[in-house]
Amino acid sequence: MTDLVINVRLRSAISHRPTIIVDSHRRKTLFLLLSMAKLKKKDQPVILITNDDGVAAPGIRNLVEAVKDLGKIVVVAPDKPQSGMGHAITIGVPLRLHPVSIFEDVEAWQCSGTPVDCVKLAVDKILRRKPDLCLSGINHGSNHSINVIYSGTMSAAVEAAIESIPSVGFSLLDYSVEADFSGAKKYARIIVEHLLHNSLDKHLVLNVNIPAVPTELIAGMKICRQAYAKYEEDFLERNDPSGRKYYWLTGEFVNFDKGKDTDVWALEHNYVSVVPVQFDLTNYVLLSKLKKMWKL
Repeated sequence: MTDLVINVRLRSAISHRPTIIVDSHRRKTLFLLLSMAKLKKKDQPVILITNDDGVAAPGIRNLVEAVKDLGKIVVVAPDKPQSGMGHAITIGVPLRLHPVSIFEDVEAWQCSGTPVDCVKLAVDKILRRKPDLCLSGINHGSNHSINVIYSGTMSAAVEAAIESIPSVGFSLLDYSVEADFSGAKKYARIIVEHLLHNSLDKHLVLNVNIPAVPTELIAGMKICRQAYAKYEEDFLERNDPSGRKYYWLTGEFVNFDKGKDTDVWALEHNYVSVVPVQFDLTNYVLLSKLKKMWKL
């Protein structure tokens, strides 16, 4: 290809678009190369990554590192921690978006809103298209069982599915900012590779939790159901320096579900739990019963 001659000139002073003149015996070769380059770019999946711990959290950085060579990665995440926000959206105050240079060679934005806001803005204002996959996390702390309802991490993934974007929320059962994400990165990549190589339901949402143990101690992955487990809550009552009462939420996690097919059981036995969830909250069994009982 060293003798390929390409002369460039301006088509007009107005358009400033170059006209490329190629030696006739090389035209076919150049056409094939350009076609291959366009095909490669077109075929590259677009992966949106967000979280609820904030754009600077170690978890999201590890998730980006785990999958950055699997497609075109774009990060849109909150500018501050948004844990426990559930499916909240911002109404009544302006939302802000600012580019950040946190991830090497990866386009990234910080958003003043919630994780759900991040997904909405990413699709409408940054990507201006639906990504092929949305990943949320890696969350610092568990999102198994009832936690999925309160989780900002999972709400971002659910919002993506509402927008017909297959999605996954990843959580590591370690709240420390110094947590070891090695195992989480390994299994996040395995799951994303599975999803990219198979045809997906556009409303797919997976809730993935990873046990906080060394990678070599992870027993594998299990497809599970959500356990019936929740926090038995208590509010500690205290007085501030001015004598005014305030309350501090505490509680103990209790598992009422003894099944061996649940996410809690899997995590207790060092498996990565994978729970398919959905945004349709209809109880179809009860729906059928009510139709018969009420005879409306």
